Amino acid sequence: MLKPFSHPLPILDEVEKRRQISMAVIYPFMQGLRESPFPAPGKTVTIKSFIPESGTEIIELTRPVDAHLEHVEFQALLQRLSPHLILHIFASAVLERRLIFLAEELSVLSQCIHAVAALLYPFTWAHTYIPVVPECLLDTVCCPTPFMVGIQMRHLERVLDQPMEEVLHGPVAFQVGDEEEILPIKLQNDMLTSLNRHNNNNNVHSKGSLHTVNTLVSETFVQFFVRMVGHYASHIKWSKNGSGTFQERAFCKAIASKTNRKFVKKFVKTNMFSLFIEEAEKSRIPQEGKRPHLSFPLRSEYHEQKKHRRDS
Repeated sequence: MLKPFSHPLPILDEVEKRRQISMAVIYPFMQGLRESPFPAPGKTVTIKSFIPESGTEIIELTRPVDAHLEHVEFQALLQRLSPHLILHIFASAVLERRLIFLAEELSVLSQCIHAVAALLYPFTWAHTYIPVVPECLLDTVCCPTPFMVGIQMRHLERVLDQPMEEVLHGPVAFQVGDEEEILPIKLQNDMLTSLNRHNNNNNVHSKGSLHTVNTLVSETFVQFFVRMVGHYASHIKWSKNGSGTFQERAFCKAIASKTNRKFVKKFVKTNMFSLFIEEAEKSRIPQEGKRPHLSFPLRSEYHEQKKHRRDS
C-alpha cells in the first residue's frame, strides 16, 4: 500500500529518520535518490521508499526556486522563536555579534542556525559558523571574535561557566540590551508586521506551503537590505581599466533618513558588507555600453523577481 508523503525538508532529515530505525533502511532510500534526476529549481523529484511497519512511502523533494533557500526552513524558526526575537537575532547578526543557539535536538539547532544565516542574504556570515558544536569544542564560546554556533541544551551549564564576553543566546539567556534599537524603527515595524502575518499562516501544511513561507520570509529581509543599501552600485567609481572603488562617504550621505544613515554607518564597517563590496568592485563587465554585473537585487530587479515567481 502506497503512503503519499509530501516532504520538502532537506534530504538529511529523511536519512536521519531511517537511521533511527536501522542503518539497512538508509541504503534503498539513497539508491533511489541516486537514480533520480536532479530537479531543476522549483521542480520536484519523487522517490519510493519502503519502511518496515509503515509500508511504501512516496516522498516528494522539491528544490527551491532560489538557490540560497536550499536546505533552509524558515518555518522551523517561526515555530520556535517569536517574530520579535527573530528580529533581535537578525539585528545582532547584521552587526556581527556573538550568537549562541540552544536546543536539545540536533535537527532543531541545524534548522534554526541555517535559517538565521540565510536571513542575511545577499550578504554572507564571514566568521566562525558551527551549526552543532561538539562537546570537545565548547570553549569556542570564549572566542573574542564574532561567531554563530549551536549548542545542545544539556551543555548549557558548562557553557555559562565559560569566561564569555557579551553574547546573544537564542532562546535568550541574556542579551546585550540594545537589540531593540539596532534596526531603524520604521523598517523594524514593517518587518515585524510581515513576520507576524507569515507566522499566523504558519499552520497551513498544504503542498508547497513551506516553500511559500520560505520565499515570503526571505523577501521580507531582502527588502530591508534593498531599502537600506540597495543604492550601493551608484556609488562605485569605475576606472578606465574596469576596476571599481566604493565611495563610502557619498553612499552614506545619500541616505535621507538620519536613523537609516546611523544604522548603515555601522553596517558598512562589518566584514560581510566589506566582502560584498570587494566582489562588487570586481564585477563590472568592462565592455562599453554594458551595465555592471550586480549580485544584489536592486529595487526594480527585486520586484521583477517577485512578479516572475507569481506568474510561474
